[in-house]
Amino acid sequence: MKARLPIIRGFALVICLLASGLPAMAQEATPVRRTLFTNVNVFDGQHEQLIANANVLVEGNLIKQVSTEPIGADDAGVIDGGGRTLMPGIIGCHEHVMMQLPITTLLDSDERYIAAVATSTAKTYLMNGWTSIRDAAGNTFGLKKAIDQGFVPGPRIYPSGPMITQTSGHSDHRTFQKPLTPATRGAPTTGMEYFDLALADGVPEVLKTVREAMRMGATQIKIAVGGGTGSYADPLDVVQYTSEEIEAAVHAADDYNTYVLAHVYNDKGAQRAIRAGVKSIEHGNLLHEETLQMMKSKNVWWCPQVITYTAIPKGYTEDQAKKHRQAHAGIDDAFKAARKIGYENIGFGTDIITDPALIARMNDEFTLRAKWFSNVEILRQATSKNGEILGLSRRYGPGKVGVIEQGALADVLLVDGDPLKDVSILTKPERNLAVIMKDGIIYKNTLK
Repeated sequence: MKARLPIIRGFALVICLLASGLPAMAQEATPVRRTLFTNVNVFDGQHEQLIANANVLVEGNLIKQVSTEPIGADDAGVIDGGGRTLMPGIIGCHEHVMMQLPITTLLDSDERYIAAVATSTAKTYLMNGWTSIRDAAGNTFGLKKAIDQGFVPGPRIYPSGPMITQTSGHSDHRTFQKPLTPATRGAPTTGMEYFDLALADGVPEVLKTVREAMRMGATQIKIAVGGGTGSYADPLDVVQYTSEEIEAAVHAADDYNTYVLAHVYNDKGAQRAIRAGVKSIEHGNLLHEETLQMMKSKNVWWCPQVITYTAIPKGYTEDQAKKHRQAHAGIDDAFKAARKIGYENIGFGTDIITDPALIARMNDEFTLRAKWFSNVEILRQATSKNGEILGLSRRYGPGKVGVIEQGALADVLLVDGDPLKDVSILTKPERNLAVIMKDGIIYKNTLK
């Protein structure tokens, strides 16, 4: 036993030195990772004119320099773009990374299984070039941590946590055999209700539920203020939550330095939410010019989607499918009304649920929007516009997203071809995305 004392004392000395902040041995500082893109044409997320023959230096997780002059960086890894287009990573403003299983499976499965499936979905997003997403309802808190810590490849997630709804609202997926009683109030009745969905009636319950979501790590709050296609008890024209309840959610979110987004299709619900201070309207397929003009004057964002309405989600009943087709039919008039009044606070998202095969085609959203918008408008929606939406929330840290400029987060795609001329090249990411970089880390590089 005595012979082991020097060893024990040695370990104790090392522990004491580390605890005191003194190095036990000389250590080299980890060098900052640097990547230099040369010979690229830059779409900066905003301007229609490309920055031709440019060089872009990435240092750590930030864009350090963008220049048409040579950049000296002897210690950087160099990627010769060969005249390809360098653009910001794609951002999704309305995604559901936890919900790529049939509705009945989601409602009757444990969180571990759903989370395991979600890791595959997260990788699909990233390999399609989506480097940031605003998750618009789902228990993504653990997945976000796993991605941030490097255990799982995926986009940067801005989690909303549960979609908060009134009884009989869009998040109320209880069957008629499971009525809400005093004994069951507040107790989850399905697997999804632990964090994906939340019932809250009246100002006190709304306040508590919003605060609980913030405690869990929500970066913004989502509520339902109108009917939805995937729920049972609420046609699309239904209005949900009183003004006082919506204001309570807005005030609680504002106290946490963030904002509320609202699920709604109809004008009455959207206008009520806007007057109460909601900053982002989700879906809005049935909105008319008056509502869009109100959104424009109050600087409220609109996050519509197209691709999700091109297919009936798996597990839908015929009644739900009918509502889904009704929502699809309204998109054309809503977009035309927005163009008529010059409303441009429009984001880019998919709202795909229940369908991994459709998730794999998420980039078709680019070409589906070409009926109403120019290529540059669509690209702005998917980059700098969505970056502004994410900027409303509690954020990851310093640095903007959705732009290629000094100080922005290094979320970068190197594209074969020019999407400003042909946006459809983004629908073939496996072939046309030569480099995918998120947060300064390269996840794909076919130019090695």
